[in-house]
Amino acid sequence: MTPSPLIDGLQYANWSEKIFRQMRQGGVDAVHVTVTYHETFRETVLRIEEWNRRFEQFPDLIFQGRSASDIKVARDTGRTAIFFGSQNPSCMEDDIGLVEILHTLGLRFMQLTYNNQSLLASGCYEAEDTGLTRMGREVVAEMNRVGLVVDMSHSGERSTLDAIEHSSRPIAITHANPHNWHAALRNKSDRVLRALGESGGMLGFSLYPHHLKGGSACLLQDFCDMIARTAALMGPDRIGIGTDLCQDQPDSVVEWMRVGRWTKRIDYGEGSAANAGFPPMPDWFADNRHFAAIRTGLGQAGLSTAEVDGIMGGNWLRFFDQSFGPQSR
Repeated sequence: MTPSPLIDGLQYANWSEKIFRQMRQGGVDAVHVTVTYHETFRETVLRIEEWNRRFEQFPDLIFQGRSASDIKVARDTGRTAIFFGSQNPSCMEDDIGLVEILHTLGLRFMQLTYNNQSLLASGCYEAEDTGLTRMGREVVAEMNRVGLVVDMSHSGERSTLDAIEHSSRPIAITHANPHNWHAALRNKSDRVLRALGESGGMLGFSLYPHHLKGGSACLLQDFCDMIARTAALMGPDRIGIGTDLCQDQPDSVVEWMRVGRWTKRIDYGEGSAANAGFPPMPDWFADNRHFAAIRTGLGQAGLSTAEVDGIMGGNWLRFFDQSFGPQSR
């Protein structure tokens, strides 16, 4: 058993026994998985039903995680704990009462936006970022109360800073990188990252090629050196991995992610028509068996063993422990 847990802050794979077995081969103790993008509440329940069937079918490989203590269960039993999250507030529709219901069903993360303006905040693709809305402030307070983490991975700058300031509990950016390393719209400014670290929040570094300098050709050491620089900015205990691994997904899923039901045309996001599908992963990280390469690269970037242990999972474990339960009065 490795000295610290191995936790991935975000994946959206085309789930299968093959992937679950690769998680075990890679020693992955816990993963935050996207169960819903643009789905309504009822459609989200159907996605959770699908996961229940997977838990029933592969009980020796995976189980549903609800609290940080489940990561110890995962390590003790040689399985991977699956924690649910949403990349859009569509799952709560326009009903704040559904926040608690979703938490009861196992949701532990919810993004306030997915690229576009939502009822709660502005997405990173909007020309004007108006910050948290009136409803957004109420929903953040309710998320804080029940233990549902505010995730601002796809949100605009002002909205993200508003969420950090307004939330009474630390927030997360589960899958993004520094904008000064690669200027993708979704990557975050130093101002945001500094505020996130100072507030006790967490950043998960993304391996999705559109978020990487050099795309699919990004070098492992360049990625790890970037993490070391961000550790100096935010603090080494405020960062982790959030691969955004979309393994085995068909290209049609990219259309659902970017388009949902909000437009009739194809939105290529930060890509173009020439690379509308999923880009190839870097050759040093194709799937869950390859986290050891990142661990080695972080050490070569000058980070201590304790710092590397934190980045590979120890920091997420502490954040889970502080975030998933009801707010103490």
